[in-house]
Amino acid sequence: MTAMTMHKAKSKAMLAGLIATATAFCYSAALQAQQWSYAEAAKPYAGTTIRVLDEITPLQETMRRLVPEFVEETGIQVEYELLSHGDVINRGQADLFSGRGHYDAIMLHGLQLGPLLAARVLQPIDGLKTNSTLTNPDLGLDDLIEPANESLVNHGGSQYGFLTWNYNQIYWARADLLNHPDEKAAFEARYGYPLAPAETMQQMRDIAEFFTRKSGEALAGETLRNDFYGIVLEGIPGGTTFTTVWEVFMNNWGGGVFDANGKPQLDAPENIAAVQFWADLWKFAPPGQAEYSLIDVPTVMGNGIAAQSIAFSDFVLGVDRPDGGTYAGQFVYGGIPANADLLDARSAGGEPSLMALSSHSKKPEATYLFMQWMVDKQTQAKLLEMGGGGVPIRRSSFDLDVMREAERQSLYKAMAASLEYVQAKPKTPNFFDIDNIMGPLVQQVGIGRLSAEDALKEGQRQVSSLCSSCLLTD
Repeated sequence: MTAMTMHKAKSKAMLAGLIATATAFCYSAALQAQQWSYAEAAKPYAGTTIRVLDEITPLQETMRRLVPEFVEETGIQVEYELLSHGDVINRGQADLFSGRGHYDAIMLHGLQLGPLLAARVLQPIDGLKTNSTLTNPDLGLDDLIEPANESLVNHGGSQYGFLTWNYNQIYWARADLLNHPDEKAAFEARYGYPLAPAETMQQMRDIAEFFTRKSGEALAGETLRNDFYGIVLEGIPGGTTFTTVWEVFMNNWGGGVFDANGKPQLDAPENIAAVQFWADLWKFAPPGQAEYSLIDVPTVMGNGIAAQSIAFSDFVLGVDRPDGGTYAGQFVYGGIPANADLLDARSAGGEPSLMALSSHSKKPEATYLFMQWMVDKQTQAKLLEMGGGGVPIRRSSFDLDVMREAERQSLYKAMAASLEYVQAKPKTPNFFDIDNIMGPLVQQVGIGRLSAEDALKEGQRQVSSLCSSCLLTD
């Protein structure tokens, strides 16, 4: 055999060996993917107890009914605790900052991530994700709704959980009023275009003005016994008042709290114009709006004393249902209206949230399995089916039968439209300080005690004293 022949023979043998190795590897990987299950992955942790803190809404109450299925499948015991919005923030952060480590996983709103990441009290999941024994190969994270997911879970090259709850704001109006023939004719005669759910901020303002009526006037052919209002918004100097002004108005006017480098720009002309527009809507709102929270707004709409609103869609689910009150079934929805003068600057309010792993957890593997199970496609399908619908975190969830029921199509299409633009808050360690400064200031603009310009100049002065560049660096 010549040297050339021997070389060719060796090359063929090596190639055959490489092909065999690759084939074996692919087969092994395929077999592993086929055989992976939460039950198998959880065997080393059976009997372990993990503590999970979450927020109480109709969505999580349904999830609580599903948790026993995870326990039965894995043998991992889960103490799944639900608290109100304020309490889940306060108690969860106290547990993290103190180092107590009572909770293994805590539901975090995007707005909380800046302070918590700065304090290094959250554990990245990157190392866990690379563990093929622990990680579900069919989790399908590319199905999670963007840009909410990517803007929420990542920072500094690390991942801190999965998009778990997808809170978003939508436009909400009384369909019975917008479709009433007398109201439609009067509106078009006055404004020069047909009455319909608002697609722009300017249309929303016209509708608010048009439907604001005094007791004794006619509304949809009936004489009003009480004053009626064209719009209702959140106005309390806390809650989500300022973040709504920021994401729904300032951003849609081409402004925002920070510039591209994280420097405060509150007194920018775009922001002043946006806040003034928001404050002008107060002329058509109930007199008690200054004390309304995100919880009060759906109550007002459900009581039938306002024509339209911007509200969180998960609260709508508790009002627009068969047992939700007199006006259930008489609403129509849409995405957050655009600014007709700046259509390219689209933004929607929301609070995408995740289940994050505490850096103090001594049971990260068992907790990570539960975190995956919560966002698993099958779990999400059961969650929506058991709850009669809900707020999806996955694009594919909109194709479920429960999400295609005719009576809810207006609401779910509004969610989808809103979620095209919802992003997590920028990660700023000073978020709560900024919100505490700006919430009372914008409220003063709403009630007419400060001009938008004066309020935002004062806000700029105070926020600039907190941070010259407010975004968390890598």
